[in-house]
Amino acid sequence: MNKISKGIVALLMAVPALSGTTLMAQETATNELKYPTLEDLIPGGETYRYAESLYGVQWWGDQCIKPGIDSLMAVNPKNGKETLLTTRERINQALEAEKLGKLSHLYSVQLPWKDKTQLLIALPGQYIIYDWKAGKTTGTLKYDKNAANTDYSVAGGHVAYTLANNLYVDNKQVTDEPEGIVCGQSVHRNEFGISKGTFWSPKGNLLAFYRMDESMVTQYPLVDITARVGEVNNIRYPMAGMTSHKVQVGIYNPATGKTVYLNTGDPTDRYFTNIAWAPDEKTLFLIELNRDQNHSKLCQYDIASGELLQVLIEETHPKYVEPQQPIVFLPWDNNRFIYQSQCDGYNHLYLCDLKGLENEASDHKAETRSLVNSSTRQLTSGSWLVQSILGFNAQKKEVIIAATKESPLQSNLYKVNIGNGKITPIDNGQGVHYAQLSASGTYLLDNWSAPDVPRVIDIVSTANGKETVCLLTAKNPFEGFKMPSVEVGTLKAADGKTDLYYRLIKPADFDPTKKYPAIVYVYGGPHAQMIVSNWMSAARGWDLYMANKGYILFTVDNRGSSNRGLEFENCTFRHLGIEEGKDQVKGVEFLQSLPYVDGNRIGVHGWSFGGHMTTALMLRYPEIFKVGVAGGPVIDWSYYEVMYGERYMDTPQDNPEGYKQCNLKNLAGQLKGHLMIIHDDHDDTCVPQHTLSFMKACIDARTYPDLFIYPCHKHNVLGRDRVHLHEKITRYFEDYL
Repeated sequence: MNKISKGIVALLMAVPALSGTTLMAQETATNELKYPTLEDLIPGGETYRYAESLYGVQWWGDQCIKPGIDSLMAVNPKNGKETLLTTRERINQALEAEKLGKLSHLYSVQLPWKDKTQLLIALPGQYIIYDWKAGKTTGTLKYDKNAANTDYSVAGGHVAYTLANNLYVDNKQVTDEPEGIVCGQSVHRNEFGISKGTFWSPKGNLLAFYRMDESMVTQYPLVDITARVGEVNNIRYPMAGMTSHKVQVGIYNPATGKTVYLNTGDPTDRYFTNIAWAPDEKTLFLIELNRDQNHSKLCQYDIASGELLQVLIEETHPKYVEPQQPIVFLPWDNNRFIYQSQCDGYNHLYLCDLKGLENEASDHKAETRSLVNSSTRQLTSGSWLVQSILGFNAQKKEVIIAATKESPLQSNLYKVNIGNGKITPIDNGQGVHYAQLSASGTYLLDNWSAPDVPRVIDIVSTANGKETVCLLTAKNPFEGFKMPSVEVGTLKAADGKTDLYYRLIKPADFDPTKKYPAIVYVYGGPHAQMIVSNWMSAARGWDLYMANKGYILFTVDNRGSSNRGLEFENCTFRHLGIEEGKDQVKGVEFLQSLPYVDGNRIGVHGWSFGGHMTTALMLRYPEIFKVGVAGGPVIDWSYYEVMYGERYMDTPQDNPEGYKQCNLKNLAGQLKGHLMIIHDDHDDTCVPQHTLSFMKACIDARTYPDLFIYPCHKHNVLGRDRVHLHEKITRYFEDYL
């Protein structure tokens, strides 16, 4: 359910203003303050408030570029001095002279060529190169305005894109496939770190792309109610244990117009992910995963013939292996690359010698669990995980990473010496950091926040992390408002030993002598973390709103959630929702121990996996949870997609007891409190069958949930309707809790 968690994470990312401690605005006289409304707190609201940012800030080599609406500024990373590069007026004069259109702002322009005074401008159906020093355009590449999945090669000057289900490059049709076969798009339902379907080679001479045959996959009907007579929209949706699609990887050469497909054999029940090019463009690397997802292989293929050269690294695990990142070659050594693995329990970096691995492969010694041998060296280790590789400082032979080394709640920046493995922090050690590395690896654009810091954007030297130039310090977006207080702490999981992090939000006018109803906001699934040390500790707008309406809002990241290591996550294997629910109950027991919480008025709300958890908690613990609102819930894991469902549950054929135990239809008769299910009618992630089948089970069991449908939405209610959604949820808790 990466797609589910990505949707949740995307929504959290869209609320940069909402996460830590009591806001200083409360120091202002109480009668001068006002409460924020849903319009202020929810994306899509007319007055939605968020921490200000710098849009389109980027690197041009080692020069920081700060776009605005009308001007493009270069910022000296040493002293912060700003220099005007060009203006929107000048660019538009050149564009309009050639009838290419015009820009309404400069936030989207790119400076990908570190040694050229050129901008890359993307307008509908065209890429334009503009030289700001010459004051004119120097190249235009036009393509179909209906194109999707556009992928421009900076090195080669080519553009790949899709029309319908086929792939095009530079306006030439590369594939001609029948219905049911998709080319150039993301595959395997965006699992295994996959987010796109085309991959340009380092020099831009070749294009790797996915070809997915879905013709054998059962079609699932969704109904479009906007037509005069409702129309069926069929989607290909492989459910757990059913026939899945087949994927191939093609290599297209724009110079010759020819395509070679990798000879992977019959691709049935196998996944191909983490595509990476060799620097010399002669070979391609990918990770192959079996359908059981317990055996991965790092494979190297010859580009010219498409033949497998060797399997370099294999990993196995009794539960699952989950490759998420492609290998990355060292920019100063075409023979060595970094491989990421959770084989020691946490995601860490391994430095691999290609020639050494090739020799081992020829001697049939490739399979390893430790990944530590003569050809592989572990670069990072410890009870923390590497989240991403930002790039390299080639001169100093360092790799720059983001990791949870300080705390599972934080994301901080470090440099790792490739030679000796020494790790050096290069940020302030606080909060959550997202960064872009300059071309040489000398500087970082560091965009960070902390519980009491809405947002700061700094230029940071990677030499020591202490030399900084501040580009932005965002103001508190809720200055002048009465805001609730946010606390973070730990409690023990149901296993009695594991620490879990919780977030507790109290009303702005909290009175410790009162008894407040409490609402548990839950997600609980893999690939998501609800409590992090960014602005206001990642508290959501609705959580803040409900706290000010007189509720205690509580969230705990149970076992099974993200950024705590493999054992923490995979303890839920083959019985999703069970251990997670036990941990949520431990959280409620903590709530009930607080003198200001009314232990008889506990509600619960969540979406997606959180919808499953909400429904499960209402059914399994009816004596605890009195009111619940479940959005887009998984009800029966046999209705969920192959990749996610089988990773965490195995197939229904192999794990019938687990599927039975986790099928909430079997618990429909245990509903006692008030439960409202919300579902989107075009949900192609968690299909409406989940909710509708649960309603039928409740009818048969003579229990009485409520139902609300959002027409024309997929797996989340977005845009203006999102405010309506949260008003609907609010009214349900107001009515019954």
